[in-house]
Amino acid sequence: MKKILVANRGEIALRVMRSIRELGIKSVAVYSEADHNAPFVKFADEAICIGPPPSNQSYLLGDKIIEEAKKIGVDGIHPGYGFLSENAEFAEQVEKNGITFIGPKPEAMRIMGDKLAAKHAVKAFGVPMVPGTDTAITDIEEAKKIATEIGYPILIKASAGGGGKGMRIVHKPEEFEEQIHMAMNEAQSAFGNNAVFMERYVDQPRHIEIQIMADTHGNITYLFERECSIQRRHQKVIEEAPSSLLSPEMRKKMGETAINVARACNYVGAGTVEFLMDAGMNFYFLEMNTRLQVEHPVTEMITGIDLVKEQITVAEGKPLSFKQEDLKINGHAIEVRVYAEDPTNNFLPDIGKLYIYRQPQAEGVRIDDGFEEGMDIPIYYDPMISKLIVHGKDRKDAISKMIDAIDNYRIMGINTTLPFGRFVMTHDAFISGKFDTHFVQNHFSPDHLFEYQKEVSEVAAVFAGSHMESEKQKYKKAYKDNKQPLSAWRTKRIR
Repeated sequence: MKKILVANRGEIALRVMRSIRELGIKSVAVYSEADHNAPFVKFADEAICIGPPPSNQSYLLGDKIIEEAKKIGVDGIHPGYGFLSENAEFAEQVEKNGITFIGPKPEAMRIMGDKLAAKHAVKAFGVPMVPGTDTAITDIEEAKKIATEIGYPILIKASAGGGGKGMRIVHKPEEFEEQIHMAMNEAQSAFGNNAVFMERYVDQPRHIEIQIMADTHGNITYLFERECSIQRRHQKVIEEAPSSLLSPEMRKKMGETAINVARACNYVGAGTVEFLMDAGMNFYFLEMNTRLQVEHPVTEMITGIDLVKEQITVAEGKPLSFKQEDLKINGHAIEVRVYAEDPTNNFLPDIGKLYIYRQPQAEGVRIDDGFEEGMDIPIYYDPMISKLIVHGKDRKDAISKMIDAIDNYRIMGINTTLPFGRFVMTHDAFISGKFDTHFVQNHFSPDHLFEYQKEVSEVAAVFAGSHMESEKQKYKKAYKDNKQPLSAWRTKRIR
């Protein structure tokens, strides 16, 4: 491939383009009017505006993206994650138009994009699953009987989609009918499909996922696990690799199970198999994400493998650049997702301007971001600002590095999840490794952050003051040296 279009935005678009450039390939950005000045647009070799800010008028316009790609002779399209990344119809149309889709085949997307179809596919490979129904619920009275046999509490889940939508926990039989109707209505609204199924609710669950990579030559490998149990609203906020919970034997067993899941749908490319693990160390298949994951950097940090480069070379028909026996775990990595959210207000999104944006600079610190100082946080998209990743010689070292990195990450103008990330890093449950997906509800209260936020605000105010004084001196010197008046906006800014 000589030219690849990245059908995405923000930090993931920029991260993908960096690997594209390192491979000596030209990159193309597509962007909405809201992102016209974004770093990923500036970084790309070519950039095309595809519409107004709302994603359904820009980033979700698959036909328009393909049309623009054909005009400029694009060889491949990388979808990143979100938007069109798991859209089988888009992948199919890309291929039909003579362009390589850098991802799995459409049929694999279809199978794994429907949780019931996925359960059916992996069943033949002996993949362990949580006891429950493997068909959509159509008869509520019959479903009540099955729920009693499985045992309460019961978890009702939407067959399509994810992110906690269409999900309900039912604790008692008398709640069943109301909760299933609510789940079906939410699933219909979110995914256009009201099919739901149910499983036994796993108490004290850990969310552990396995990164897999497969090529077109029959090679499938697992690149170890990621611990993703720190979540809010059923969505991850902190991830680490490896998990402090797994023994080498359990890691191997889960990795080989993930490979079987990939075989069940003839998978090609980078994918993630997600498992729930109960208090008794029994693990169950949850779902497969047929794309690159947000948290993929922690896997890259402990393996030294660039997953995006592997995606591209696999899409070109080449074999994987490594074998299973080549892979070793090197140290420990942690990722904190930095969202424009207020953790003291139920993690509600926050919007505003990044008046000050300074990244921490230290050995073992990586930041994947898509913003610069002075930019506004758009209201149209996911509120993620960046991913803060650290790598240490062991878990203790990684936690220490993450605390230092958070303390040296200067963001003013909006609330972020950085204070929450620091709270987690210093909590006994996290440090000991004895936590589950209920960490937030069991251990977190906004009160824990108020004092820390006060300290951060005081430090930021001092930082802002010195920053503004520096700005004043810089422009006074420019005026003196050049004998020219300052522009109006500069004058207003430094007063």
